Amino acid sequence: MIGDSGIGARDATVARLQQALSSGSLTSAGLIAFYLDRIERLNPSLHAVISVSPNAAAEAAASDAARASGAARGPLEGIPVLIKDNIAVAGLPAAAGSPALAGAESGDAFLVAGLRAAGAVILGKANLSEWANIRSTGSSSGWSTLGGQTVNPHGDARNPSGSSSGSAAAVAAGLSPVAVGTETNGSIVSPASVCGVVGLKPTVGLISRAGVVPISGVQDTAGPMTRCVADAAAMLGPLAGPDPADAATARAPGLPGDYTAFLDAGALAGARLGIWRDGSRAASPAIVAVLEAAVDRLRSAGAQIVDPVPLPGLDEADEPELTALLHEFKHDLNAYLAALPGEHPMTLAELIEFNKRNADKVLVHFDQDLFERAEATSGDLGDPAYLAARGEADRIAHAALDGALAGQRLDAVVSLTHGPARLTDHVLGDLWDFSTSSPAAVCGYPSLTVPAGDVGGLPLGILLSGPAWSEPRLIALGYAFEQAAGVR
Repeated sequence: MIGDSGIGARDATVARLQQALSSGSLTSAGLIAFYLDRIERLNPSLHAVISVSPNAAAEAAASDAARASGAARGPLEGIPVLIKDNIAVAGLPAAAGSPALAGAESGDAFLVAGLRAAGAVILGKANLSEWANIRSTGSSSGWSTLGGQTVNPHGDARNPSGSSSGSAAAVAAGLSPVAVGTETNGSIVSPASVCGVVGLKPTVGLISRAGVVPISGVQDTAGPMTRCVADAAAMLGPLAGPDPADAATARAPGLPGDYTAFLDAGALAGARLGIWRDGSRAASPAIVAVLEAAVDRLRSAGAQIVDPVPLPGLDEADEPELTALLHEFKHDLNAYLAALPGEHPMTLAELIEFNKRNADKVLVHFDQDLFERAEATSGDLGDPAYLAARGEADRIAHAALDGALAGQRLDAVVSLTHGPARLTDHVLGDLWDFSTSSPAAVCGYPSLTVPAGDVGGLPLGILLSGPAWSEPRLIALGYAFEQAAGVR
């Protein structure tokens, strides 16, 4: 139990912790001490956390003092948060799991400043797939040079998926009540699904990317990873907001101040939901049974089910999407490195050479073929070859997802998020049955994964994908499903 609160690591939600902190049965100092001790005991086998913040205890004491004086700052006052290691925190540079950026210098990313303004205590940095899984086609998700191999808490040697592997595994194992991940395509929702937690990938532009190691300015976003939908809603308000340093945030409409206002256990009544089955066509009968049970729950809660809903042509988007991402990665990373203070490689080309010089540590399990393919592009976002690839990927994804959402007047498209966790394999790299993150990821639309069941003790989630800026509706629907399903 956490102090005298009566709350265990499995039950530690933001709402319950805030109640205990407000009642005086728990202090933030005691809360942080509990999680630091838990990390010390469990992380050597899980490798979910790269580092803990040396300032966490002092920040917790300051939070307790603010609460005692009646000056609590916001909805996350005193709540510990783990930050993925490609996001900058003052004193804890965004290294993306690589020693190449260990000497970088930076202050807080814009989103971290938002968390602090809401009262959060930064607990430390979560492990990840090195360079957010853009280094090699043969990579093992959850492995980084700095953090080692993250282990899925639901099974020894089971892979946590990526790239926000440590964020998902840490929340699942109770090393932190909440965490922040990032996604370009699947990197929030896939590890959340296979680790049995909630993951919310927002609309691109809802959360600033300033201070985040980039892959693609078109598809990158940060988002919350939590034990329940209510906690994701509680985090989203502090994470979101306009930032002059990220032009994409200017596209956001007027934002809700508090996304917890949309938590509605009755939201499924009358909702129109389309079931995308083709995305998980490789699933075994036992896995499909989880989807069937979820559809039954949605229908029983009053949803109008359109089943099936096709999203045609998506397989044809994979190649142009990767071509576009590699162009964007070279362009965006070179710009990021050029402006980043400290000692580190200044270009992608220098980073490739750094990895070659340190191959005995950095390239020990897999190579850097995606780095090399990205370096071989022009990196010019005006290049006709790039524009053609990005245009083709966007055309296919929008035709499929918008066609379903608008054509069927749907609130969301529902699918299984990802297959169950496979065994980690440092020889053959990642293996998986299916993943359904691509439509929303390529379109830049939001998606929310919520635990839906398990196969042999390995969690599975369902993914709700909606149109741009539909986070309030997805939160309402996801919360209603969570309450009806009772799966955690």
